[in-house]
Amino acid sequence: MILPKEILLNRKFVRDTINNSQFQPAGIDITFKKAYSYKTAGKIDFDNRERKISKVAPIPFIDDEVKLALGAYKVIFNEYVHIPQDAAAFCFPRSSLLRSGITLECAVWDPGYEGRSEAMLIVLNPHGAILKRNAKIGQLVFVKLVEKTSYFYEGTYKKENK
Repeated sequence: MILPKEILLNRKFVRDTINNSQFQPAGIDITFKKAYSYKTAGKIDFDNRERKISKVAPIPFIDDEVKLALGAYKVIFNEYVHIPQDAAAFCFPRSSLLRSGITLECAVWDPGYEGRSEAMLIVLNPHGAILKRNAKIGQLVFVKLVEKTSYFYEGTYKKENK
């Protein structure tokens, strides 16, 4: 079952929204806070003992816009999310991004995750992209689980970007 606006608000799944226009019939639009360019390679292994996350550098806003060339970027959302024990969330790119040659890649948001999440924005349009501060770039869809999980997400990214 997809969770409606009233449940999202009453149970405080999301905070730091810009305004009520973000609430959609099947989720909430999440907005662009910051963009970063990748500066080093990442290293991914099985059990994270050798994991090295890529270093990044912030891309400055100029007149409330960020100009992005063809490539991949780390982005941070404005909204702070709290996923309860009986839900999970999935993020999808907004159709305006796709129609402009841009996509958004997100991981599953597990029960127990909370934070101001990060994702990867990929500019495929050879002419680049311009993002305004607070642009709606993704739609976060919350689903109610059949039953509560027996444990929460307790990984490295819990409470990230407070």
